[in-house]
Amino acid sequence: MEVSESEGAGSQVDLSVVIPVYNEERNLCPLYEQLGTVLQGLGLRYEIIFIDDGSTDGSYGVLQGLHAADGCVKVVRFRRNFGQTAAFAAGFDHARGALIVTLDADGQNDPADIPRLLDKRNEGDYDIVTGWRVNRREPLVRRLVSQVANRMISRITHISVQDRGCSLKVFRAELVKNMRLYGQLHRFLPELASTIGVRVAEVPVNDRDRKFGRSKYGSLSRTPRVVLDLVTVSFLLGFFSSPMRFFGSIAFGSSLIGVLIGGGLALAKAYRGVVGGWASFHAYEIGSRPLFLFSFLLILLSVQFLMMGLLGEMIMRTYYEAQNKPIYTIRNVLDSRGS
Repeated sequence: MEVSESEGAGSQVDLSVVIPVYNEERNLCPLYEQLGTVLQGLGLRYEIIFIDDGSTDGSYGVLQGLHAADGCVKVVRFRRNFGQTAAFAAGFDHARGALIVTLDADGQNDPADIPRLLDKRNEGDYDIVTGWRVNRREPLVRRLVSQVANRMISRITHISVQDRGCSLKVFRAELVKNMRLYGQLHRFLPELASTIGVRVAEVPVNDRDRKFGRSKYGSLSRTPRVVLDLVTVSFLLGFFSSPMRFFGSIAFGSSLIGVLIGGGLALAKAYRGVVGGWASFHAYEIGSRPLFLFSFLLILLSVQFLMMGLLGEMIMRTYYEAQNKPIYTIRNVLDSRGS
């Protein structure tokens, strides 16, 4: 297992393992022992970062013991439960490795799969390698919901990933350290990273039965929040750099429909005047008709969406120019001068 010199430059460790923890007291020691065996066999300098996401059981006491016994163990403790996305973000911020591995603390992700993910990354110089739980140990309803969600997300984002719910992943550290995560966006890390151009690969991994406790991060009640975050990601992927394309399209469509409806009513009134004379023209009322009000509303909305697009363009220019942020990212440079 190798980490290139360019990736390892400035890193005190080669590999950081980030593990969110929420009330997993009985699962932590078995996971640590399995993880330690796997990591020691890699021949890399590593660290294990546990993020205690406001646990209310004895998880923090167990983590204190692991930290005292092993200098490679780092523990970050939240003041309260902030959620899995916040836990991953904290782990990314505190990671020192050139590569970052993420997995759950419940023992369902198999640490023995980590070498396979690293081999796949080295094989194709991938930026992200994500696990794919081919034989999932979950109830049928959750599996079906997950399959439908993954297909829908792949179609919307044009990034084919079979299992976004699998926490076992490998990232280049430079990639995730520049991301700002919130909501349930940890599920869409490949999609968010795609805005700067990344190579993503999937590897089938083992999905084990949970031995102790129950799932805290994977309940179906989180589905509405995931859907809303999907809308956010879709907008960021398609229109972040040019919001006028999004709002302008809506404004154009709204104004076009409004003008067609209003124009149709005006032509109908004029036709009545031509056929029946002034009395018929005057008697044919369109100002109080629902269609006329709907037409007026569509035109008004088109102006509002157009203004939102202009404001979005101004905000984006401030975002790029005030931070001196480039509009491109470079993977590497080949220069004949050797610089």
